[in-house]
Amino acid sequence: MVSPGLAELPVPRAGLGEGPCWEPDEGALYWTDIPAHQVHRLAADGTHTAWDTGQPVGAIVPRAGGGMALAAKDGFWALDPGRGQLALLAHVEADVPDNRMNDGACDRAGRFFAGTMAEDESPGAGTLYRFDPDHGVTAVLHDVSISNGIGWSLDESRMYYVDSLTHSVDVFDYDTTSGAIGNRRVFAAVGGDGVAPDGLAVDADGCVWVALWGGSALVRYGPDGRLRQTLEIPAANVTCCAFGGADLATLYITTAAGPGAGGGALFSCRPGAAGLPANPFRG
Repeated sequence: MVSPGLAELPVPRAGLGEGPCWEPDEGALYWTDIPAHQVHRLAADGTHTAWDTGQPVGAIVPRAGGGMALAAKDGFWALDPGRGQLALLAHVEADVPDNRMNDGACDRAGRFFAGTMAEDESPGAGTLYRFDPDHGVTAVLHDVSISNGIGWSLDESRMYYVDSLTHSVDVFDYDTTSGAIGNRRVFAAVGGDGVAPDGLAVDADGCVWVALWGGSALVRYGPDGRLRQTLEIPAANVTCCAFGGADLATLYITTAAGPGAGGGALFSCRPGAAGLPANPFRG
């Protein structure tokens, strides 16, 4: 069903909108436009700001020490929104110019997980990395094609992960002490025939919301992997979602240019579920 109150927000449409993230201290939403090399911010009063990053940015998260942390083309970066300044934190695949970083998220310990992909989407060219608060970078999963959504179960015993070309949301056992992952298996089969899973968000009920690239929808799975809800979106390429607002009950949805009246638009709605605060990077 189309969610009641689904609205397009008054911001520039993106070529490839991604990585929405609610910053609670600012009461603002951040997101990226990957091919435009821009990070966007929409404040609670409706003020829109954009920064030119000079390179693609696939994910953005709050930084515990202030500002934001980014997963960009060649590594992890810090953004000082007040000054509009970027600083490199750690290189990732700087010697692989045909790759870039894509989606990412942090666990409660402040570890930043984000993966790479080939610009031409060559299968198996990417890697999933863990960026620890001490700025150590560890490869945790190889042979990734399009590294996408990442999230955790409420008790963090499981990590959800999307490699879009597998047409599934997978789940790993997760070690909260070390950040290690293991025992990969399918959580939910998603898409096929031109439809692929993209970004995801976990809500306060432990359900997993998945954006459907090519599918004009968001789908919500219960912790048991069963489909519970479908929200139709007037854009073919739905890329990611994040909960925000003072009560974390507004769902923000990014899309990419393509078929559908809302291609590239940023949407919001109140889907009847609340989300969880974004975990900050603690480095």
